Amino acid sequence: SARMPESGCKAVKEGVLEKRSDGLLQLWKKKRCILTEEGLLLVPPKEPPPAEPAAKIKELHFSNMKTVDCVERKGKYVYFTVVMAEGKEIDFRCAQEQGWNAAITLQMVQYKNRQAILAVRSTRQKQQHLAQP
Repeated sequence: SARMPESGCKAVKEGVLEKRSDGLLQLWKKKRCILTEEGLLLVPPKEPPPAEPAAKIKELHFSNMKTVDCVERKGKYVYFTVVMAEGKEIDFRCAQEQGWNAAITLQMVQYKNRQAILAVRSTRQKQQHLAQP
């Protein structure tokens, strides 16, 4: 499977998601998305327009992600919202059969579980350390 040079995480899922723009028009823009065990990477289109500088890859890291709300299913699309810790909401849509919302949710839950286990482990190590004479 493809390895991402940025974060060194392997891609769990790759494909195209449509993201609603923040502007007044709220247009849906296609983004190449790569889901890793650490978060969701939004990759700009390969060829940026000459007037625009090459956009950076945006990472929605699971440590900053609160929930994935499945908003609704309409026609062939499923609409969902990624809610970030700072309260920012990012709207996405994809073809229903692609199941992006479920995949993102699953990876986020697994990430949070791993973090919780690590936290418990480090607390235990500290306690053991303090208990030693």
